[in-house]
Amino acid sequence: MNNKPILFIDSGIGGLVYCMDFIKKCSQEEVCYLADRENFPYGQRAKDELAQILVSLTEKLIKKIDPKIIVLACNTAAVSALEPLRQNFPNIPFVGTVPAIKPAVNASKTGKIGVLGTARTINDPYNQHLVDECGKDCEIIGIAAPDLVEFIEQRFDKADKNEKIAIIKKYIDIFSSKGADALVLGCTHFLHLLEEFQNEAAPSIQIFDSLDGVTKRIEHLLDENNSVLRANPSSKPEYKLLLTDKEPPDSIWENRAQDLGFKLSLI
Repeated sequence: MNNKPILFIDSGIGGLVYCMDFIKKCSQEEVCYLADRENFPYGQRAKDELAQILVSLTEKLIKKIDPKIIVLACNTAAVSALEPLRQNFPNIPFVGTVPAIKPAVNASKTGKIGVLGTARTINDPYNQHLVDECGKDCEIIGIAAPDLVEFIEQRFDKADKNEKIAIIKKYIDIFSSKGADALVLGCTHFLHLLEEFQNEAAPSIQIFDSLDGVTKRIEHLLDENNSVLRANPSSKPEYKLLLTDKEPPDSIWENRAQDLGFKLSLI
């Protein structure tokens, strides 16, 4: 049995949805979630710059917490740095979070697929590669939404339902006007508003995300090699929320850690 932690990395709260989905299904596993506040937001950084940041950060985290699996719980991080990380740290399994374009393409009847994400994710050639793999002639309608990332990071805990609906409705209206019938949430932050997206987009637009696929991939890695990566089921796991920041955590992060039952600390 292996009680080393599984590490989730994002620039802020976006990947927490993925982290909590995994904990719900594999509650015996030790988990560390890193919010890289020092380098937030990832979406505005050049691809090479972000890759260098994540390689350096990962090296530090491996020395500090010795994870058995690392999850890039961020679409921008995955499309920018997944391959460099695998090359630099070949002994650790990495799980990427990439836009759920394949199921969206297969489900679309209009052949027009909306992708909402950061500028870095939207402009990455990997998206077209996913479409090409499906063998279908589809158009990707990509929209970068940095204001939505900021809203979820800074306002989500305080915003009421009307405010949440208002900020996503303008994007749904754009995709609808362009004939899209499938919308991929290409940023993990946006899954905090998954229910609002689903309700406001129905019935003309179907919403897609990679949440289930990421959790299943982690479970698959845990079960490889006769389950040697699985934690001891009788042990009590510890969940940690780590922040990269020179300043002490503000009350928002303290409240988040308390609500989730995570131990909060700076690295």
